[in-house]
Amino acid sequence: MPESMISIVVPLYREEENVPLLVAEVAEKLSGHAYELILVDDGSDDGTVEAAKKACQTDDRVVLIQLRRNFGQTAAMSAGFERAKGQYIVYMDGDLQTDPADILKLLERMYKDDLDMVNGWRKDRQDASLSRNLPSKIANALIRRTTKVRMHDYGCPMKLMRADVAKNLRIYGEQHRFLPALADLYGARIGEEVVTHRPRRFGESKYGIGRTIRVLVDLLLVVFFQRFTDRALQLFGPVGLVSLVSGLFIDLWLTMDKLLFGAELAGRPMLQLGSLMIVTGVLLFGIGLILEMQARTYYESTGRRHYSVREDHEE
Repeated sequence: MPESMISIVVPLYREEENVPLLVAEVAEKLSGHAYELILVDDGSDDGTVEAAKKACQTDDRVVLIQLRRNFGQTAAMSAGFERAKGQYIVYMDGDLQTDPADILKLLERMYKDDLDMVNGWRKDRQDASLSRNLPSKIANALIRRTTKVRMHDYGCPMKLMRADVAKNLRIYGEQHRFLPALADLYGARIGEEVVTHRPRRFGESKYGIGRTIRVLVDLLLVVFFQRFTDRALQLFGPVGLVSLVSGLFIDLWLTMDKLLFGAELAGRPMLQLGSLMIVTGVLLFGIGLILEMQARTYYESTGRRHYSVREDHEE
């Protein structure tokens, strides 16, 4: 396994007591390996920033990024990915529940199976069963059933990615949980490896059952990106066409009923239903066309490609 720079991105929010322990443990477990530890403070209002600054003064491998306010874990992660200089990027939490020694374990798995991303699996979780395990199980089940990426633990706070994969992921909202699905959309080869999970020693968990609702909302967006990001008309077109044809059939039937049998149409709800389905069909088809045009405009104006190249073999 060749020596390469590893960038470890750690979002922080109110982790004052954990920062010095985290820095010391990373230095111990990764002794002899080239790495940088990027601490991203997400608007903490305690002594987290001061603790991180002290770590920067004592260890030049530690980098601090201080966000202006609390933007959320996904935004902090993105800031760290953008700053990272290593060939490999690790994401891990700053609560000391994950073991930095597992980074080398994930790296070995990546080289062994030629993967682009290795997702951790907290097979033996040490969290409170109701406040954290239950929401996680619900979220994992939802993601597993709606995406084609089969993982045991999508939200595991220990992930290793090749730099080109991490830097090309566009994540917003609560989408850090969907990194495996978004990496799959990019075309990455993904694997899973069991990692150590430890009880939280300091601070309080920022997760709870309420986040499951937000995960559900973001999941719908991720599924759309995964299946229809550059072909929206394939989603809205068939639905709009069915609605339009159904509405036309209903109104045509009512028209024939009026012309042939003299039926009264003014008080019949079917007339309103047919008209509504026609309008809905036209709108849905129009939305699909607009989204298709926006996708083309986006790719052409930004120069971004709608595909990713793994290797370019030149003779």
